[in-house]
Amino acid sequence: MAGLALGVATGAPESPESWPKLLALAERADALGLHSIWLPEGHFRAGATPSPLLVLAAFAARTRRLRLATTSVLVSIHHPLRIAADVATLDRLSKGRVLLGLGRGFQPATFRAFGMQVAGKRDRFDEALDAMLRAWSGEPFALDGDHWVGQGESSLASGLVPIQRPHPPLVVAAFGPKGLRQAARRGLPYLASPLETLDTLDENYALWREHHQGEADPRAPQVPVMRTVFIAPDDDRARAVRDALEQDGLRMRATAGRTPPALARAADGRTEDRVIVGTRGEVADTIARYRERLGMDLLVARTEVPAATPAERTASLEALAELV
Repeated sequence: MAGLALGVATGAPESPESWPKLLALAERADALGLHSIWLPEGHFRAGATPSPLLVLAAFAARTRRLRLATTSVLVSIHHPLRIAADVATLDRLSKGRVLLGLGRGFQPATFRAFGMQVAGKRDRFDEALDAMLRAWSGEPFALDGDHWVGQGESSLASGLVPIQRPHPPLVVAAFGPKGLRQAARRGLPYLASPLETLDTLDENYALWREHHQGEADPRAPQVPVMRTVFIAPDDDRARAVRDALEQDGLRMRATAGRTPPALARAADGRTEDRVIVGTRGEVADTIARYRERLGMDLLVARTEVPAATPAERTASLEALAELV
């Protein structure tokens, strides 16, 4: 499919014994010629990835072309100079393959654990990103914001800057109109959630375009969309996977009262409207519909679907790579 790139999204394994499988996935994605591999930042639950940049460094050592991406480094809870230094290190280590997805976070427990308030997270996001951009410039700067202040340091200069200039490509993971408008005002692409339906994404991109400012970074995907994707060998296997995903959706809706309104609305969407599951022809038709409606130029596929065997998941990823 001309004009469409393919990435794969994953998370940390729940047991130490499963790490070789995750590293093998990165190697396989590289061998298949995929565009990128994506990791989120998450804390205090099984399967979360508390240090995605560290995992991506392990991927960098085992791959040659694959871009190393985060869906959401939570810049609202970390010191921006620490993030800037880690990203610059990874970009140097990987010879310029970092694609940085940024997020604000939404779970109160995470903010409390890191000594931060949920209130003001968007202001901290802007201030942190500004500090990171100044650090990556290599020029002297002052850390003099409302949230991060350099104690007694009026002029700082980073000793390490990324290979990619002026910085690695950036995207923003966002839920809800406030997050979308913030990404748009900064001229940054919006990474679409795997939870929201196609109709909701259509509305989100319309809002993002309405508020978009500045020029697009040609190095970054302009319409990256994350979806759960599975190419089934037949209708029966497709139905089994869709049914298992529907059960996951029911569990999500059961806990929606403890999530932000935007996530709760996403949980109410029909499963078939927010996943891409079917036979090869059905998946091809659905991808074409996403491209027509959204202008999708990067599909980030979540491939670890329930009810499918490891062999079926591998076959699905390989079939998807051939299709795209």
